[in-house]
Amino acid sequence: MPIEGAKHDCTWMAFPAGGYVLGESQDSQYEALRAWSAVANAIACFEPVRMLVDSAMMAIARQWLSPAIQLYETPLDDCWLRDSGPTFVHSVDGIASGVAAVDWTFNGWGAQSWARWSKDSKVAEHVGRISQTPVIHSRLVLEGGGFHVDGQGTAILTETVPLDPHRNPAATKADIEQELYQVLGVEKVVWLPRGLTRDYETFGTRGHVDILATMPAPGVVLVHEQRDRNHPDYQVSQRTISLLEQARDARGRQLTVIPVPAPTAGYDAAGPNDYSYINHYVLNGAVMACAFDDPMDENAWDVLSQAYPGRKVVPLHAKPLFQRGGGIHCITQQQPSACADAVMSNGVLK
Repeated sequence: MPIEGAKHDCTWMAFPAGGYVLGESQDSQYEALRAWSAVANAIACFEPVRMLVDSAMMAIARQWLSPAIQLYETPLDDCWLRDSGPTFVHSVDGIASGVAAVDWTFNGWGAQSWARWSKDSKVAEHVGRISQTPVIHSRLVLEGGGFHVDGQGTAILTETVPLDPHRNPAATKADIEQELYQVLGVEKVVWLPRGLTRDYETFGTRGHVDILATMPAPGVVLVHEQRDRNHPDYQVSQRTISLLEQARDARGRQLTVIPVPAPTAGYDAAGPNDYSYINHYVLNGAVMACAFDDPMDENAWDVLSQAYPGRKVVPLHAKPLFQRGGGIHCITQQQPSACADAVMSNGVLK
């Protein structure tokens, strides 16, 4: 699996299909549609966007989305395509001459009581057909937001996702590592104990790493840093930073760890939140960054600008996404280019 910043052919997304994401009020529905559409329309300025749309929402999608975005009528339960969609990988021979789509087993983030997945469990294979890419079926229950890779054999995961008894009850770390080696080419897994606190509550994922840490380039990790000592994620982030500083990647390099401070507004009406600048999306020529109308926003965007040289940082209002259980990274999924010259150097195409 190439690093996220490798050259993309397109970005895949799914349009909100109903349920808790849209909510019952007109204001809630407008807020959700605006949030998803803003991300899609912004990405379409940099690379092609392919949007899955449930038949009941097709007319509405056409009203909200740029005409440049390709729409594909698809039965949907939910709209977090990072998780229900496929993970794209390069061909197994190690040469970027082809692309395949990994179809993880999807069961609603560990068979959560609020989740529905009879339609979403078929989305990855459907995307494979649309994109005309071979599909690799995996028995591992996992979602795209549950891991990050550096494109050189290293992955970071939290223990609470793949080892969740509601996902893979009999699996060991060795089992998980073997499957990641087989389907992603991962040679070294850096295991983190857990994710952020809110992610274990209703509509959470039980610990996705993509709001906690990410790898902008091989040997480098950006990590969420909660600086409020009274916030439950203070200890989580301190432990994560410490573990990453001691870790080495698949090439034997000690990781360069760059803390990214959490927004100062660490609480909302429901209690401690998990607002995180880590949940950004890297694409051709740009980084879609989370904006929270917070004093820490510009500081975080500066860090991202330095971590992804040569890319434009595009801030997008992310609170409506997080309030529904995810962020910008959670609703996007990259399809890497199959061309052989998609080579990375310090996170920049050359």
